Amino acid sequence: MTIDHTMEYLTGEREDEAKHWMHAAADMACRALCRSAKCGAVVVKDEEIIGAGYNAPPLDSEKHRMCDSQVGEGKPKYDRTCCMHAEWRAALDALWHHSDRIVGAKLYFTRVDDHGDILKSGRPFCTVCSRLALDLGLSHFLLWQEEGIAEFETGEYNRLSYEPWEG
Repeated sequence: MTIDHTMEYLTGEREDEAKHWMHAAADMACRALCRSAKCGAVVVKDEEIIGAGYNAPPLDSEKHRMCDSQVGEGKPKYDRTCCMHAEWRAALDALWHHSDRIVGAKLYFTRVDDHGDILKSGRPFCTVCSRLALDLGLSHFLLWQEEGIAEFETGEYNRLSYEPWEG
């Protein structure tokens, strides 16, 4: 079976616009409460952020932080975290406030270091986030990779997130 790949690295005005949204996602990442990584995401439709999120324990509550325990041992990597993923929070925010606009929106995701500088992303890997984006009808998932800002059609992002990788 041949799978059409629709990922492209953005250039020109499209890249400039994507950088703007990536910096908005980075601003969200700076608010992250996760002890492992500072991640942020924004959902954008019609040149407007309709949802935003960062990774943190549910309700931003220390009461729900489980990373100091052995609770997740034996679980897959994505399921060992006690934190809500930034993508989930951005999608939920969009659903709560703009449910009529979420279909066809784009999700921009990034991580930052302790100084708030954007860290380049690897390839798609989180099947939980890819399934959620696909089920909500998001049109594209964007990552800032070493080669540039990659825009994936959400179906392709979902397929790629299932491919095995080391990491």
